Amino acid sequence: MAERLMSEIYHDLTMPEETQEIREEIREFVETEVMPVAHDIGVKEENKNNFPWDLIEKMAKQNIMGIPFPAAYGGRGLKYPVCATVVTMEELAYASNSLAAIYDVQCMLSGNAITYGSEFIKNKYLTPLIKGKKIGCFATTEPNASTDLRVSTVETNAAKSGDKWIINGRKRFITNAPVAGYVALLCRTDDCLTEFIVDLDAKGVKVGEPDNKIGNKGQLTADIYFENAEVPEENMLGDYGKGLRIALATLTFGRIGIGATGVGMAQSALDEVCSYFKEREAFGKKIGQFQHWQFEIADWMVKIENARNLCYKAARRRDEGLEFPEPESAMAKYYSTQIAGDISREAIQAFGGYGYMNSLGADGSVYKVAEIYRDTKIAEIYEGTNEIQRLIIARQIFGKDFTG
Repeated sequence: MAERLMSEIYHDLTMPEETQEIREEIREFVETEVMPVAHDIGVKEENKNNFPWDLIEKMAKQNIMGIPFPAAYGGRGLKYPVCATVVTMEELAYASNSLAAIYDVQCMLSGNAITYGSEFIKNKYLTPLIKGKKIGCFATTEPNASTDLRVSTVETNAAKSGDKWIINGRKRFITNAPVAGYVALLCRTDDCLTEFIVDLDAKGVKVGEPDNKIGNKGQLTADIYFENAEVPEENMLGDYGKGLRIALATLTFGRIGIGATGVGMAQSALDEVCSYFKEREAFGKKIGQFQHWQFEIADWMVKIENARNLCYKAARRRDEGLEFPEPESAMAKYYSTQIAGDISREAIQAFGGYGYMNSLGADGSVYKVAEIYRDTKIAEIYEGTNEIQRLIIARQIFGKDFTG
């Protein structure tokens, strides 16, 4: 295990004491429970048999799933739940971005979407989610619609029939779908968009086979198909026609968490390189004694510091009641995942040929920087591409009427 540098170098003057205690708790859990199995999670074939059920059970038992939620539904009832969730995401991603992505969809996306629902919805779906009894997923993306979520582009349709809604359509790249019990689903309803909770074992609902991705192997994604699926009226999530706002508010929350995963992966890559540089020799001295690499590492540390502070600021603003804490949310997601990709790519270079190895044929050695590099790319894409985050930032500067 690489030596952790954050606790020695980063001085947290932003997060409340409650959040710092959560960080220490999650870090201990990660080092004890996640680190020993993180490599297997990241490289095993993508199928339901390899989903980390044991970790999910342990996280639920420790009420890690309850961190973002009120005590009334089994959550921790924290004063600063977003801050606590963000540091949880950072610590999980340090070891396994796959596990962080699972947690993101379970708690920050599907779980957060449920909080917009009725008491019936919260009791039926949120409480089992917190207890780890059910896995949730969140679906906006379709084969022909992802970034562009408008009534004219969303093809999954819900039509009213008596006291039920009949849903037809297809969603794509849906994290947790192969193992989930339900989905928070964005649908077209006449001339607007509405959210529903749909049980995945309902008649007319089918989940496809897991996708085969270049990274985040432990995060299972798949298509979900709806063919005349019947959904009861009480499963409408929030008010009719308010689905897009719920989806965007939920994604904004998730983007802060994805930013934090970028911080966690970047920190992990830096720590791996620093540990390697203290041992590996070239031309009669340790690699870390070469000024070129000292300057590179210094630049990385400044970028990680800035990224972490952006994520924490966005989290604090959300905890203060801002549903859309912009531009900080967009800045945090864009900048943090960008530097994670840049740093992990350079970490491969720092390790040389070893960094390019999934495993070494001679002795089976593995090098975490390769896994981090593969995992960082998706963070620049999902929950709003980094290009979209830059557009959000530009709109904050110029105004939407000007930028279009």
